[in-house]
Amino acid sequence: MILPSEMIRNLKFNSQGLIPAIAQDYRDGTILMMAWMNAESIQKTLATGETHYWSRSRSELWHKGATSGHIQKVKELFYDCDGDTILIKIEQIGDIACHTGARSCFFNAVEILFPQS
Repeated sequence: MILPSEMIRNLKFNSQGLIPAIAQDYRDGTILMMAWMNAESIQKTLATGETHYWSRSRSELWHKGATSGHIQKVKELFYDCDGDTILIKIEQIGDIACHTGARSCFFNAVEILFPQS
């Protein structure tokens, strides 16, 4: 098990000081959303047990669900082998993660047509 302070030192943030974070339902494995985090949002997430992200459009921290009530309770947190992506397994309160009102932000399915061999 890695300590939070050690984790942050191991992460590879981009030139803006951000790292992608994937929120996944801890019960069924559904990928709910992707957002950006910085060191401060990671620290707030670890301190409160609820997700905090960095809004690139507003240039500010945001507590997921602060206005909607659809908060994300952290169950587990991982980072990948390269240290450049975070995976947060969460309990999604209200079962809505997407700002559109959908459960998941990943609802735009693309038809894949493979060439015949």
